[in-house]
Amino acid sequence: MTLGILFEYVGEPVEVRIQESNIYFRTPNSMGWATIDNIQLDHAGAIREFPDLAGNKDWKRETIKRFKAKMKELKTEKARADYIIEDLKKYGYVPRYLQRQGFRVQKITW
Repeated sequence: MTLGILFEYVGEPVEVRIQESNIYFRTPNSMGWATIDNIQLDHAGAIREFPDLAGNKDWKRETIKRFKAKMKELKTEKARADYIIEDLKKYGYVPRYLQRQGFRVQKITW
C-alpha cells in the first residue's frame, strides 16, 4: 500500500510518500521525489533528536541510518505515517491531507 501525506511548512506544501519502508519527499521547488539520503537535514534538529551525535563528524549519515532503521522497525505504512507526522510536527510542519493507494484525499484530523 502507498500512503501520501501533504504537509504545510512555512506556507509551502511538502509531500511525503510512503511505500513499504521507503520514504520519499517532494517540495514545489524540487526536481522530483527525493529519499532521506538526498534531503537537507538540519544539524540542530538532528542533534535534538539524537543528542549523542553532537560531536560526531558523520552526524548526517548516522541520522539517516537511524531513520531508515526506525522505518523498517515499524510494521505498517500507517504506523510509519503516524511516526512521520508526529516527528515533523515538532519542527513546525502542519499535516493537512492523507491519501491512501490513490483513493480520495482525506483531511488529517489527528
